[in-house]
Amino acid sequence: MRDLAVTLIVFGSLPFILKRPYIGILMWVWISVMNPHRESWGFATTFPFAAVIAATTLLSLVLTKDRKDFPVTPVTLVLIGFIIWMNVSTVFAIHPDQVYGNWNRVIKIMLMTIVTLMLIKTRRHIELFIAVLVFSLGFFGVKGGIFTVMSGGQFRVWGPADTFIGGNNEIALALIMVIPLMHYLQIMTDKKWIRHGLTVAMLLCAFAALGSYSRGALLAIAAMAGFLWLKSSKKLILGILMVISIPVLVAFMPDQWTERMDTISTYKEDSSAMGRINAWWMAYNLAKDRPLVGGGFEIYDLEVFGKYAPIPTDVHAAHSIYFQALGEHGFVGLGLYLLLGFLTWRCGSWIVRNTKKREDLKWAYHLAAMVQVSLIGFAVGGAFLSLLYFDVPYYLMAAMVITRRIIEEQLKSEAQLGRSNAGDIARSNAQALAPAASRFLG
Repeated sequence: MRDLAVTLIVFGSLPFILKRPYIGILMWVWISVMNPHRESWGFATTFPFAAVIAATTLLSLVLTKDRKDFPVTPVTLVLIGFIIWMNVSTVFAIHPDQVYGNWNRVIKIMLMTIVTLMLIKTRRHIELFIAVLVFSLGFFGVKGGIFTVMSGGQFRVWGPADTFIGGNNEIALALIMVIPLMHYLQIMTDKKWIRHGLTVAMLLCAFAALGSYSRGALLAIAAMAGFLWLKSSKKLILGILMVISIPVLVAFMPDQWTERMDTISTYKEDSSAMGRINAWWMAYNLAKDRPLVGGGFEIYDLEVFGKYAPIPTDVHAAHSIYFQALGEHGFVGLGLYLLLGFLTWRCGSWIVRNTKKREDLKWAYHLAAMVQVSLIGFAVGGAFLSLLYFDVPYYLMAAMVITRRIIEEQLKSEAQLGRSNAGDIARSNAQALAPAASRFLG
């Protein structure tokens, strides 16, 4: 039944995608982030729905007569530079015969990010885009939160298998990132039942994140909560809510959860933590040896660790977006990635600064602020996870760029209208004064 439902939804959407290309982006986000076909057990599990949607969206992009120009901004230029550099590092990879699978997956994500930047144009598009992201990740948060509450936090929450967020740490970070986006939708709706529903969903996402037993997620929650408090206009109320709710959430978890979180302060005694540090040293040593291009994809094996790691036999994944960028793409790749994050942040700050006092642009103000909160969570939690190519942060980057473009165009239009009105008033005054001046001079 689930196989049939997903198939009908996907193929039923194709005519609408051909007519309205942005629907293809919404469907792509749903399929690539939520992976609903992974929740079935039949033919749909391995059917290439994403490829079907991507192909239809690209065809619609070619056929549409709507504006489809690519926004040329500092953020998008650095994104293009990062994509190019990933291709360069792939050419010079340590294992060139093994990199195609990862390269193919990453390039598809980057291609659809570029298409997103070309097809999402309006406030309505952006709000639907965010809503699909919230639904796609919130599904696992609600399900995982209920599981955590029902089990008393005795068992770990895991994400959908064979996806970016399949692991307990990865799903925890994704759920932390979606909470601010839920809050954005909550702010923007005037329907009480939606607001209350989103409140419940946010609490369940928090329970699910804690139920993952992820130590990195706990640090990300702390960083995100602190930044959210700083950005809030109601610091006293929010502070009181945090003081009340956070201890309640933590107190709900069993002793085994508390014992695992306590290992944050004793990481030198934890083999998992030390394995990550060994992988970080490997990435750093590799980058020193190959500073421009790094090692490319697929560098986490005995051969590479034997040459660059302090403990050659302790092979681990990167376990850090920053060391992953450094090891796979060198110092240039890491620099481009960090610059991309910095410019995206600056883009959000520009939106906040230029919309804060405009009631009609509050939607953009709240969106930029909540996306920044979400990205703070990713920046902290991602320091301990191999999620360099996780698509959601790139989609949030695209939402930020598109929002700024909308605001810039509106402000420019208003400025031009103001100058035009001022000119009309000046001409009208001049015409009114002309007869009197003529009589005076005559």
